[in-house]
Amino acid sequence: MGEPGEGKRRESSRALGALYGLAIGDALGMPTESLPRAEIVARYGRLVSDFQPGAADHPLAAALPAGTVTDDTEQAVLVGRLMAEGGGDIDPATLVRRLLAWEDAMRARGSLGLLGPSTKRALAAMAAGAHIEEAGRHGTTNGAAMRIAPVGIATPAADAGLLEDRVVAASLATHNTGVALAGAAAVAAAVSAGIGGASVPDAIAAAVRAAARAASRGNWVAAADVAARITWATGLVAGLGQDQVMETVYRLVGTSLATQESVPAAFAIAAACQDDPWLACRMAASLGGDCDTIAAMAGAVCGACHGVAAFPDSARATVARVNDLGLDELASELLAVRARRAAGQPGRTPSARAGLADSHEDGPSDCGAG
Repeated sequence: MGEPGEGKRRESSRALGALYGLAIGDALGMPTESLPRAEIVARYGRLVSDFQPGAADHPLAAALPAGTVTDDTEQAVLVGRLMAEGGGDIDPATLVRRLLAWEDAMRARGSLGLLGPSTKRALAAMAAGAHIEEAGRHGTTNGAAMRIAPVGIATPAADAGLLEDRVVAASLATHNTGVALAGAAAVAAAVSAGIGGASVPDAIAAAVRAAARAASRGNWVAAADVAARITWATGLVAGLGQDQVMETVYRLVGTSLATQESVPAAFAIAAACQDDPWLACRMAASLGGDCDTIAAMAGAVCGACHGVAAFPDSARATVARVNDLGLDELASELLAVRARRAAGQPGRTPSARAGLADSHEDGPSDCGAG
């Protein structure tokens, strides 16, 4: 009799684990983002031990308090709230408006970490009159993958087609390329599998399958295959010690903004730390390059597979205190969307392909200020 209730508690813990893992990884990587690994080692040691404030000379995080999240978490929360409001559906034009409003609010707060290069280019294209499906045709960086975890929480793992469509809907306005959609689908599928009870290795396998499928969506660009690189990167670190893992990922897999580097890097760290999400976040944050995003993605995947208790109480308390994110409420809302779908109640739009002609009407006029 108690089994259904216990299953719901486990699912709730895993949804919270995905969101808190994302935020914890992001906050750990905030002071190390964009730095070379050698400088991180000199400042913080070979392995980041805890949250640190942004250094006064940091190009993006100057003087931010320890535990502060960056655009990775804030945009993921934005996507999550859209998912909850839409019953699982995301209107691309509405997402564009929310991103512009978010950037304005961040700028007013004095933040230096605003919209990434692919998103900025897409918004500028729409301001110049581009169709919303065309605006993101050059978006190859990891902005779609970094904010996609809520789609995985809200979508049952067994519904691969719906997951892919929701990933596309949440990404096409800014990252409508096969490589970016493959990276986002990989993260969403791994999180979804974790919520459903998968181990980290099984979640990585789901990520590879999803990346392979999504690579054919969106605009083709010349880029390495994300699915193949996840498989390669996770195999590359097998059996290595902590220092070797970090050096190998930094030097060979790559830690840049490019989706085909940062997404495989996150899965390599997850594979190397599959039993310890807190260590995964700390190792990812120690890499260098776009390590806040890598740590956020690794934290979301490992947190989904292990549950929120895998992270120290103090770490969860810190990100909750320093940032006004509402992660507990958001997790519940996303799980409600997931449960409705699992019960056979579809969202308003069965496919991301539907409704795009209507969204074009709103897109350019709402992007003029950007």
